[in-house]
Amino acid sequence: MTIIHQNRTIMKINTKLVLKFLYILSWIIFVGVSIEAGGYLSNSFYTFFINQKGANSFWPGLDLSSLYEYDHGYFLVETLLMSIAAVLKACIFYQILKILHNKDLNISQPFTSKMGRFIFIVAYFSLLIGLFSWWGSKYAEWFVKQGVKMPDIEHLRLAGSDVWLFMSATLFVIAQLFKRGIEMQTENELTV
Repeated sequence: MTIIHQNRTIMKINTKLVLKFLYILSWIIFVGVSIEAGGYLSNSFYTFFINQKGANSFWPGLDLSSLYEYDHGYFLVETLLMSIAAVLKACIFYQILKILHNKDLNISQPFTSKMGRFIFIVAYFSLLIGLFSWWGSKYAEWFVKQGVKMPDIEHLRLAGSDVWLFMSATLFVIAQLFKRGIEMQTENELTV
């Protein structure tokens, strides 16, 4: 009996430590993607309205000057797609921070409407990131075919749209399982 109790205590401590570590890591990632999103938005505004030479050093390792010279509108659309994907990534990590910071988070009863809503929101954001990343990468490929010198898709931070779409589909399945778990948990509470 004491061995089982000690193992449960160790597991509780480990779970709390892992959640605290994930909370700190989520903050770091949230700050990083927020800086990236803000940088894309502010650099787009600066380049488009104040100084067109901002396209030369749009972001570290990212020169969009040939796109800006090709067409200002295309430049704005491409940077908008990059910005939207970055903002949505920040939104995902904001949702993660909210759920990890929640004092009501009860791991022993995870099937709550709040947790189900969280999974659905992250699934929708993942779907949107996948779609905007795909759209932005296809748009960049079209520019290359038009003879515009473009940075790699990885530098545009638009690579991996297929991964985001796969993650979205996986999360939708998990969300449906959670929805069913919530229904079963509610039925069990009503019968007791």
